[in-house]
Parts: sequence; structure tokens; C-alpha cells
Amino acid sequence: MHYSSRVERIAGEGVAAWDIHRAAWEAKRAGRDVIILSVGDPDFATPEPIVARAVAALEAGDTHYTDVPGRPELRAAIAAEHVRRTGQAVTAENVIVVAGAQNGLFSVSQCLFEPGDEVVVLEPMYLTYEATIGAAGARIVTAAQPASNGLRPDPALIARAVTPRTRAIMFANPSNPTGVAMTREELEAIAAIAQESNLWVIVDEVYSSLVFEREHISLASLPGMGERTITIESLSKSHAMTGWRIGWVVGPKTLIDHIDNLSLAMLYGLPGFIQEAAIVAVKESPAITAAMRDIYRRRRDLVASALAGLDGVRCLTPEAGMFCLLDVRGTGLSALDYAWSLFRETGVSVLDAAPFGPSASGFVRVSFTIDEAQLAEACDRIVGFTQRLMRRNAS
Repeated sequence: MHYSSRVERIAGEGVAAWDIHRAAWEAKRAGRDVIILSVGDPDFATPEPIVARAVAALEAGDTHYTDVPGRPELRAAIAAEHVRRTGQAVTAENVIVVAGAQNGLFSVSQCLFEPGDEVVVLEPMYLTYEATIGAAGARIVTAAQPASNGLRPDPALIARAVTPRTRAIMFANPSNPTGVAMTREELEAIAAIAQESNLWVIVDEVYSSLVFEREHISLASLPGMGERTITIESLSKSHAMTGWRIGWVVGPKTLIDHIDNLSLAMLYGLPGFIQEAAIVAVKESPAITAAMRDIYRRRRDLVASALAGLDGVRCLTPEAGMFCLLDVRGTGLSALDYAWSLFRETGVSVLDAAPFGPSASGFVRVSFTIDEAQLAEACDRIVGFTQRLMRRNAS
């Protein structure tokens, strides 16, 4: 039987990268002593007021069709929160509710790109970006954020990647997997490139509330960028709501209308009780995200301290999010071999970062999504494994 060529666009190295994570879960279910650091799923429960609102809505019979672009109260709350964070003048008409950030990115790609279009994507990048853009028939052109530059954006490399076929620049700020939070100067450089070449800019800001030492800066807040910036957000990481599958897109009303038509054909609106929970989450966002940010900052500091000075491994201290990258090139192993050897010998699963992009080759990604006692134990196992590995190398 025949399958569409599209199936090839949604497969590839980014999908295979999760093999170690699947193996870790299988081992854990089999009763092995496994510590999973290979996925960004918060270990704590969704805050009680959010859950209570969903339960009350279910008990009240909120199980019917809803507004396809999202309930007016939720869209208005998202717009108000976006204005508070960015200063960008938007209303509920500039917002559409989607089933998580990835659904938002997929929907945006379907509405913006055609076969033959190019999208400049800063790498390291999240694993599914290539498939998300490829499903629309466009292709990504990567702009490296080199390890030699701290995995930060290089405006010269971004500008060099732009061609007459380029329709957009796309990146996550803060970044998954690097934890880099862009400075105003870095964002201004990207904005100048976009304005000069008349490009869209799609910004995944899922981790925007989890910046540790300074305020997050949104690209949409810069002069002249409001009309060409599309901002993707989600409650998954910032509010421990990965399983609720709810996020949103903020952009020009015409784009929102197009995504509305696409959503009509795909989702026909998210469940009402989930949207009711999201209203609470968004309206109480500053307090909720501040508490979670404090937890992730402590966990980041724990990992950075535990691995400091470890021969063969260097921890890149992240500025935001729930991940850090470990440079394991000094061990003599590839990142893939290091990750699998670590897992087989100690039961700790981390993710080879190479599929995030060539700039991350030689790095593994470690998540902070377990409690501090387990995280400390995982770090002890990483240290012990690496020390044994380095002794074997020396003998």
C-alpha cells in the first residue's frame, strides 16, 4: 500500500533521539533502579486551584463543544498577560488557543509556508522543529549557535543563512536545549535582519517565565516587530501542565483567523473544562511561575555545583528552563556512547544532544524534573561513572 511522502518529513534523527528515553521507561517499569533525566516533564502536580477549576467545570457538565479559537475569557486573559509581559498592544483577537506549543507551531507553519519556502532556524533547536516545518513542504536552513560562542546566537551566521526563498526566522527564547536566554542586543540584531529582509519571526517562548537571574525580553516588544512576530506559548512547563495539552499563538489577526480555520478542521475547540483550568492558570501566572522558577533555580545550582571540576565533563550553566547541557567531549566518547554507557552502568538516562543540531554535538542534555534528593543521587552516579571512565582512559 502507498503512503504519502509526507511521512518522511515527520521522521528522522529527531525521532530516534528518544530511543534511550523509551529504554529507560521500559527498565523502570520492569523494576530496575533507574533515574530519568531525559525528558522535560515536571515532577510536581498541577497547582490545586487549577485542578479544582477543571473538576468543578466537569461536575457542572462542561463537556460539550467550545469556541474553536478558545473561550473569550481565556483569550482575553492571555492577551492581558502578554501585554503585561511584553508591552505589545494586543487584544483577544490576536490570540488563538491551541493544543500545546507544538500544535501551535504546526498550525503556524501550515498557514505561512509553501513548498520551496525556507525557514532559518537557530540551532541547537528543539527536536521536532524540522518535522513541523517540513510537514508544510518548507525546509529549514540552520544557523549555528556555536559551542565556541557559548551556544549563543551569532547575527552574522543568521544573516548569511537568509536567501530569496527565506520566509521566516524561527527560534526558542529561552532555548531548549541550551538554556540560553537572549539579551536585548541579540534580539535587536535578529530584529534588524528580519526587518531588512521583510521576514516573519516565530518565537517559541514556552520557557519565558523560567528565566533565573533577569527579566525575559520578548522579541515582540521591540520597535517595529509586533506586526511580524508570532509568539508561541504554553502552560506545560511553566505551570506543570504537560498532560493538559494547552497553549496559544499570539500574532496578527489575519494569521489568527487562518489558524482558526485550520483548527476547525483539526480540533474543533479544546475541552471546556481544560480551558476553564487555563483561565485560572493564566490569571494567577505570576505567583505560580515564580514558585516553579525558584525550584528550577535550586535544582540548576545543585547540578552545577555537583559536577563542577569534574574531569572530562563541563556543565554549561543555563540561564533559564529545566535543562542543562554537559560537554562530554573530554571523556573520549561520543555523546551518544556516553549517554548509553551511563545508562547501562548506572541507570541514569540523559539525552544525546546532537539531534538538536550540529552545534550541540558532543553534549548531552540533563533535565531537572525530579526532586532534589534523586537529582543529587543522579549527579553522584554521573560523577562516579565519569571518574571510572577517565581512569580507564588513563590506564
